[in-house]
Amino acid sequence: MKLLIIGGTKFLGRHIVESALSDGHEVTIFHRGKTNPGLFEEVNNIYGDRENLEDLEKLAGQNWDVVIDTCGYKPSTVSRSLDVLAGFTKKYVFISTISVYPDFTGVPDLEETAEPMTLTKEELQQAEHKETFDPSLYGPLKSHCEQEVQTRMKDKSVIIRPGLIVGPHDPTDRFTYWPSRIAEGGKVLAPGRKDQQIQFIDARDLAEWIVHLSATEHTGIFNANGPENKLTIQKFLETCASTLNEAVSFTWIPAPFLMEEGIQPWKDLPVWIPTDKDFSQDASKAIQCGLKFRPLKETILDTYHWDQHRSHGDRGAGITRDQEADVLKKWQRLQKH
Repeated sequence: MKLLIIGGTKFLGRHIVESALSDGHEVTIFHRGKTNPGLFEEVNNIYGDRENLEDLEKLAGQNWDVVIDTCGYKPSTVSRSLDVLAGFTKKYVFISTISVYPDFTGVPDLEETAEPMTLTKEELQQAEHKETFDPSLYGPLKSHCEQEVQTRMKDKSVIIRPGLIVGPHDPTDRFTYWPSRIAEGGKVLAPGRKDQQIQFIDARDLAEWIVHLSATEHTGIFNANGPENKLTIQKFLETCASTLNEAVSFTWIPAPFLMEEGIQPWKDLPVWIPTDKDFSQDASKAIQCGLKFRPLKETILDTYHWDQHRSHGDRGAGITRDQEADVLKKWQRLQKH
């Protein structure tokens, strides 16, 4: 296949490029050259900012088997990209997000048929012109990006809605915290219900499947999350321990106490969202179309090894050891009274 990947040098994008090259496809990446410059010197690099129409015109007149859009955020930007590319590709794959769903925290087996969030015309115009990132608008804007792709590409469009993407080169630390913290050993703060279901997908599994799907006749909307079987947060943390360091002891602290102490779910204690009801994204459609999952231990170990060799700046997520120790002490004092 002749692939154009918009983005391709950060996290999921770089894994897509690596997977496509491994499968022998001809790859062109269109990016600004700011993130990991020189990462893929062996492929055709077209430098430009997709917000700039003149830069987008660098792609005009070329024919692609598949365009994979890894970084569309504003509908107007996606629309301009389609102005240039829609007539020159056999398929357009758009990487969206589980966040397009209005409320998935209490919904088991959430399917692709669930209605995504949308904005009114006025709200959309205001959202498009916001200069700073607003997390509350991330899902709705992605939803409108999906609409642009589906309207313009019709039965030649693929919409991928991943959940939490994890693994090596993840800049967010929304998974990385746990392997690295548990590898240190000692007393580890574990949040909420032991039996709470959690979901995430290794970026490499997602990337390999996206490339595979691109080469098939399949189109439409796909949830993309893992693992294939139910995983509890207790099982996940224990697997981190058995993989990296069994010299740990977990102290399970209820959600109300953590919230009172100002501990933020997802950010301070990644992967965890406190809910009374389990939620899960149904990825059976993607699995039927070839999505496969590597062993959990492999994701844990590879993420840990990558984390140990990267430059450590500010962490994107996870509490400090001092914060953790303080909360553990307060909880233990409470249990003694």
